[in-house]
Amino acid sequence: MRSSVIRALALLATVALPAFASEGGEAPKGGLLSPAGGLMFWTVLVFAILYFVLSKFAFKPILAAVEGREQELRETMEQAKADREQASQLLAEQKQQLDAARADAQKIIADGRATADKMRADLLAQTHAQQADLLERAKRDIEAEKQGAIAALRREAVDLAIAGASKVIERNLDDASNRALVDKYLSSIGTR
Repeated sequence: MRSSVIRALALLATVALPAFASEGGEAPKGGLLSPAGGLMFWTVLVFAILYFVLSKFAFKPILAAVEGREQELRETMEQAKADREQASQLLAEQKQQLDAARADAQKIIADGRATADKMRADLLAQTHAQQADLLERAKRDIEAEKQGAIAALRREAVDLAIAGASKVIERNLDDASNRALVDKYLSSIGTR
């Protein structure tokens, strides 16, 4: 600050010296650009006093206000930079969460499909097993009915043969021994 005061005084001295030098000699009067020594002296004096008063009372608050504004701007810019970095970080985190959610959704869908395929395969296997059981039971039932029908036919054939033979012979044969004889005969016929 003192250097600026010294510079201002040096500037005034360089401007005022030619004016003081011309005071000793006769200077042309009345020109706008012609220097007047008394006027210059009072101008420099008023300027120096004004500069002194401003430097004591006004320059410090003005400089403090300017520096405060600069500091406030710096802080605002740093805050904006920090906010921008935080926003980019939050955006990256949000993208990661979104990607994780998509991956979870895809996994859930894949698990659901796998479970559905497994259930379908299990149900098909169970249905095939039930179908095979029903078919096997039906075959057994048919075979049992067939054997029962064959046995009933044999009994009926034996009864008819005995009845026919008894009519031919005209005598009543013993039922148990005749049945055994006819069963033996029919068994031998069935194996041929």
